[in-house]
Amino acid sequence: MTPPATALVAIEPLQLAPALAFGVMYVVRARRLAANGKPVARWRQACFLSGLALIVLTLISPLSVLADELFAAHMAEHLLIADIGALLLVLGLTGPLLAPLLRTAALGWLRHLAHPIPAFVLWAADLFFWHLAGPHEAAVNDEVVHALQHMLFVGLGINMWMALLGPLPKPAWFNNFAKLIYIVVVRLTSTVLANVFVWSNDVFFDVYAPGERAHDISPHTDQVIAGSIMMVEGSILTICLFGWLFLRSAREGQERQELLELAAAGGVALDERRAARAVSAGRGAELRRRIEDDRRRYLE
Repeated sequence: MTPPATALVAIEPLQLAPALAFGVMYVVRARRLAANGKPVARWRQACFLSGLALIVLTLISPLSVLADELFAAHMAEHLLIADIGALLLVLGLTGPLLAPLLRTAALGWLRHLAHPIPAFVLWAADLFFWHLAGPHEAAVNDEVVHALQHMLFVGLGINMWMALLGPLPKPAWFNNFAKLIYIVVVRLTSTVLANVFVWSNDVFFDVYAPGERAHDISPHTDQVIAGSIMMVEGSILTICLFGWLFLRSAREGQERQELLELAAAGGVALDERRAARAVSAGRGAELRRRIEDDRRRYLE
């Protein structure tokens, strides 16, 4: 449902309710873990709550009103909630936080969707589906469809980032080089769509025509701006992810070497492949404790 032109903010309960519900569940679970001596790192809590805040503020801001009038604004809204917001949410997650969900029979199977291949396929299919004229215009014109669109964008965005940055176990082949390829493929997918909007001579969506006339912008220009926003945001995010991957590779290389040297000094058998797997899975500290325990037993 398109809000009136005079509206400054858009309050759509169907879209805000899930964000608020997940925020409450996160805080409750984090406090319970802290009480049990397993606190969630403050930076992770800050990431998750910042992601929720970004999503909520975007959905109630003037940008959300403008998103029903201009394609460029709608594109910016989607990138904020489904790309950046979803990324921040994933950075706030840990294994213990997700444990109650993964232990339930009804939801435990969802972990399989975070495998890199289905995660990417689902995300890409959803991205292209909602940029077909029919589904896209239906979302602009109908509040329920719009809420469904946003929930799928955010949900599958979270799943896509979970495959790369989430706490769930990764396939053995998904090493840092595979992560680099994953980042490139994800960004190329969105870049292809962005280039379609930038370079096409056709206007894909008629639903924005009244808003474009009201804002004195041509439909083609609106579409080009939308595609350009998508390309710029994707480029910035890609640079940040490449930087993260470089630092991660350097840190993992150093941690792996330290584990190998510790094992060698203590007479503990440790091959490089096992050390690499432990470090890649974030279990370097656990392996270090095991090596130190074996070393103490050896010295005794």
